[in-house]
Amino acid sequence: MFEHKVLQNLNDYFNDFNNRPEKGVYFYRINGYSEEVKKFILKYYEAARLSGVVIEGKIPNPDEKNLSYYNEIMGKDFKKDVGFIIEGLKKWLPRMNDYQRQNVALSIYDTLERMTEEGKNDNMIKNAYIKFMCWLYYKFERIVSQLGENKIPKILYEGDISNYELKLISILSKAGCDVVLLQYNGDGTYLKSDPESKLSYSLNINGLVRFPENFNVKFIRKEIENRLNRERIYQASPEVSNCTNAWIDGNGFDDFKKEIKDRGDSDKFFYNCFYKINGVEDKLTYLSELYQFQLDIKNSKRQILIIEKEIPKPTIDEINLINRRKYNSKEQMLTDLSNNIEYSANIELQRIISKAFIDILLEEAENGNMNLNKLTNKAVYLLCWLNRYKSKLFSNWKMPDISCFIYLGGCKDDGEALFVRFLARLPIDVIVLNPDLNFDCCLRDNLLYEVNYENSLRVDKFPGENSDSRIGTAAYQAERELDDIIYQDSGIYRNRQYNKASSITLQTTYEEISILWDQEVKYRPNFSINNSVVNIPVIFSKVSGIKEGDISKYWSSVKSLITDDTFVIRDAPFINSSEANPIKAFAVEFFKNGRLRKDKIKAHRCYQYDFLREDIQNHILDKLQSLIERKNIKGTFENGTEYTIIATVLNIKKDIVRKIQNFDFTRKNPKIIYINTTENIISLEDSILIAFLNLVGFDIVFFVPTGYMCVEKYFNKQIIEEHQIGEYAYDLRIPNLSTVSSSLRHSWRDIIFKRGG
Repeated sequence: MFEHKVLQNLNDYFNDFNNRPEKGVYFYRINGYSEEVKKFILKYYEAARLSGVVIEGKIPNPDEKNLSYYNEIMGKDFKKDVGFIIEGLKKWLPRMNDYQRQNVALSIYDTLERMTEEGKNDNMIKNAYIKFMCWLYYKFERIVSQLGENKIPKILYEGDISNYELKLISILSKAGCDVVLLQYNGDGTYLKSDPESKLSYSLNINGLVRFPENFNVKFIRKEIENRLNRERIYQASPEVSNCTNAWIDGNGFDDFKKEIKDRGDSDKFFYNCFYKINGVEDKLTYLSELYQFQLDIKNSKRQILIIEKEIPKPTIDEINLINRRKYNSKEQMLTDLSNNIEYSANIELQRIISKAFIDILLEEAENGNMNLNKLTNKAVYLLCWLNRYKSKLFSNWKMPDISCFIYLGGCKDDGEALFVRFLARLPIDVIVLNPDLNFDCCLRDNLLYEVNYENSLRVDKFPGENSDSRIGTAAYQAERELDDIIYQDSGIYRNRQYNKASSITLQTTYEEISILWDQEVKYRPNFSINNSVVNIPVIFSKVSGIKEGDISKYWSSVKSLITDDTFVIRDAPFINSSEANPIKAFAVEFFKNGRLRKDKIKAHRCYQYDFLREDIQNHILDKLQSLIERKNIKGTFENGTEYTIIATVLNIKKDIVRKIQNFDFTRKNPKIIYINTTENIISLEDSILIAFLNLVGFDIVFFVPTGYMCVEKYFNKQIIEEHQIGEYAYDLRIPNLSTVSSSLRHSWRDIIFKRGG
């Protein structure tokens, strides 16, 4: 039988038997992930697919047909004897030669003998033997005839291996198979069968982490398919590739100024760096550092391109210069559009750019919201920007030249980020400077090296000769720092300091409504700010009945809640289901796979909120998504109510929209008072609107003297607090509230000590 050997290198797995450092086979289990492990598994999967077996999930147990066929061919006799097993293999697996049969028989016998020593009875031993034989025939027949050859067959098993599966695979390993166990959940299950690790080795190399959640054999196949597709699309691959950041010291600007010849000596790579620097180390010296940095790059005779604030979108003329047509697949599109990349003066540079163009867009294609049309538009934008800036970045390029691209201000959208990521895969040093920490640069990339400083500085222009950039004085910077101190964790907030919020519905007594109603939300219980998200305590109540039957006092209490921020609804329903709604016809287009298609909504001609501040538009769409996900409205994801929700929220009346626009999340919140004194039924659309405004951060109170069911009729669960304050009254007429005298609001002391009535 073959001996298990210790790996010197993962690539030893791919050596033929005669070329191995030690003559034997390898049986390893892999419990952790790294890029090295990923590359090995991709290669090993290919080897197992071509000359071995790949096992996804469990090996199916023999069924009745399998066992019936076995009994027909082999009979019911059994002896735990090597000679008996050899004769059985000769009849059952006739393609095996004598050497292979002997090794497999010895290995099976050894396994059965150990089971006997463990206390298994004769019937259990026989059943195990039959199971092994069926598995060999139905699952491993293709490799048993390769055992003992110079080219060693391979088994790849993923998941938690069972006791009998381990025994069978161990039999094959000892008979001449290499084995890899991919154990995404670690060694726990395996060690129950082999607590002393006698049957295999655990792979122990530096840098292993937990397997990504999406990593499995299916993912491996997809990776290989993508690689083959890329090779077909590339047509001709470049001779050199990028070595990005592997050589840097992490010293910021000094890494960029490092001589190209000192970065690395392999002629297979160009050595570039890719940085994002958030904040500034020293506010007083930052601009002079930038000025000196760009002088040093220029003095080194390198090409340099500096862009400030934004990368201007391609013009119509630039787009029209890109040759394109209609496409049926991303592969077809990328092959065709890459023909726009032409550098006849340097074919190698053309191949480098084409490969980076294809790679970055294939990666972008994996985005769940990406379709062929969007991907094509992104590809066209990349080509437009490349044509616009290529002369400044690649003039007279030759290996190992590295130009420098500086973007001051940070990426504003996915398009800019994609272009920057594309450039970072070319012979270009790319640095994104985001000195103002109040702006969140959207650039993310696994190649990116990120530096973070605590100091924030607003810089409008890159300092240079004949520059009109503004440099703050020491006093100006001190004032900005004082501003930060005042408004950071102090309970004092700048106007519209935060642009994200989440509402928390308070459970209150009826009396507390009037106490809390006109307070700024920051003074209410449970107000907080976490990770720049304001948690807004809100009132969401229904008041049923009339306290002490006093109708005059009742209307006075309603009047006392009407503030400048209050919208009063007097007639039910507020929104009639039969009303024209221009959004209804498009609601289905705006929602796909459980997610709002926010970009499509904003770009649509019927979108009504494009005049609002960007952060308020995002707040509205975020809460719309949340309302759908919570399924608070009956019929959501059952009868299409989610589309009614979308149509209703995207068609809110202007007076309420203005209150949302004016809402500062740390101050007084807008309010709704809904009065319903009749049997008129509140519409589904009313309930949707009210539930949505609750999530936005409105205070909402229903006054229902009849006690009838109203808004809650369309709720799946109790999300509104009801206060039963007195006897019911019917057929009340709502007075002109402007002529009603307001009742006095009472302090908490008045409530406790029963003063003021």
